[in-house]
Amino acid sequence: MCVQSKGSGGASGTNNILWCCLHGPPGLVSILSSTPPALIPGSPPAPTTCLMSYRRLEDPEEYPLHQIRPAHPQTFSGAPVYPVNSSEREPVRTAGDDMPFPGKRFGRAYRTRVFLSYAPDWVLCIGLSAAFFALDKVPGFKREFSLTDTSLLHTFAVHERVPDWLLYVIFAAAPLTLMPIINLILLRSLWDWHSSWLGWLLSCSITGAITQFSKITVGRPRPDLIDRCQPISGAVDPPLGLSTVAICTQTDVGILRDGWRSFPSGHSSLSFAGLGFLSFYLAGKLHLFDERGHTVKAWISLVPLSGAALVAISRTMDYRHHWQDVLTGSTLGIVVAYFGYRQYYPPLSSQICHLPYPPRVHRGGQALPTHHSRPSEAQALSSGPPDSLSMRPRMPEPRYSDRHSIGDEEMGRPSVTRDTDPSKDDLRHP
Repeated sequence: MCVQSKGSGGASGTNNILWCCLHGPPGLVSILSSTPPALIPGSPPAPTTCLMSYRRLEDPEEYPLHQIRPAHPQTFSGAPVYPVNSSEREPVRTAGDDMPFPGKRFGRAYRTRVFLSYAPDWVLCIGLSAAFFALDKVPGFKREFSLTDTSLLHTFAVHERVPDWLLYVIFAAAPLTLMPIINLILLRSLWDWHSSWLGWLLSCSITGAITQFSKITVGRPRPDLIDRCQPISGAVDPPLGLSTVAICTQTDVGILRDGWRSFPSGHSSLSFAGLGFLSFYLAGKLHLFDERGHTVKAWISLVPLSGAALVAISRTMDYRHHWQDVLTGSTLGIVVAYFGYRQYYPPLSSQICHLPYPPRVHRGGQALPTHHSRPSEAQALSSGPPDSLSMRPRMPEPRYSDRHSIGDEEMGRPSVTRDTDPSKDDLRHP
C-alpha cells in the first residue's frame, strides 16, 4: 500500500512524504531495507535506510514509481521513506525524462495506431522516390552553349567509374544492410530498425526529388556536352549568339537529354544522403561526441562519408560534372541526411543518442509527453496522489540506459536489461 502523508522536514519545513510499504501491490516497487517497515500492523519499529529499486511490472495498468534520490541517506524510526518535495535538493532529472510511460505494455490496437501514425511518412517517402524516377523522363530545359567553350569539350566516357547500378548498391543496399546488422549487434530492437529505415528513406527521397527537379529546371550543360551532341559538320556559333540543341545529330535521345543535367550532381547528392545517414547512425550508436575523444569511433563514423566523397570525385574524373555541381550535390545530400536523421533520433550530443525517439501516438485521449513539453518531477509528485493522471512517472537514467530500445516495450516486445538482481542495483545510496 502506498499513501501520501505529512512529515517533518527539519530545518527545511514541512515536506510531503511518500510512504511506500513493503507489502504493497506485487510487482509495483521493491523497498530494500534492513528490517520490515514499522508502520505495518504487528511489525516492530526499527531504524531503516530508504533504498529503492525497480522491477518489471506484472500488471500493465500499474506505473512504476519514479526514483527521487535524497541529498544524503536518511534514517527513520519506522517505515522506509524518502522525501518528495525537499528544499535541500531538487528532484533528479535524467536522460529518460522524455520517455513516455516506461514499462507499459500495449496490445494489438496500440500497435495498429502506431503503424497508422507512421503510414503517411512511408507514403510520402515512397511518393517522392517515385517522383525521382518519373522526372527522369521529362525533357527538361536546355541552355544555350558555345561550341568554343573549352569546359564543354571533354570526351564522353562510355564506361563510368560508378555506373547507376553501382550507385544504388552504394547509397541504398549498403546502408539498408549494415544498419540492421549494427542494430542486431548493439540493440536488437525492431523499433530502431523501423526508425533507421524510415529516416534513410526520408533523406534519400527528399534529396533525389530536389536533385532531379533542379536538373530539369536549371539545364546546365555537362562537360562532355559537345561530344554527346555531335554537331553537324561545319557548325559554328551564330554571330553575337550561342548554339542550341538544334545543331545536334545525336540519335540516342537518352544520351542527348542527359547532356543538360549537370547541376547538381545526382551521384554526389544521393551518395552523401544515403551514406551520410549511415555515418550519423554509426556516430549515434558509438556515442561519438561523449566528450571522451575516441579516435577509433571517429574513423568508423567517417568511413561512409569517405565512400561518398570518392563517388563524388569520380564524377569529375569521368567529366560528367563540373566541380560546382559536385560540391552543391554533396552539400545538399549531407544536409538532408542530417535533417532526416534528426526526425527520428536525438542529437549526437545526447546521452541517449543511440536510441530512436519513442512512438508519436496518443493513448486514452492524452498526448504522449515529449522533450519539448513535460511537467517537472516536483510538480508531478506534488500535484496529487500516486494514482493521479498528473503523476506520470519518468524513467530513471540507469534503467533507461540499460534498455535496448525506447519503443519496443510500447510495441509489446520485452526489453533486455543487463542485470535485475536487487543486490547489484546501482541505484542504492553509497
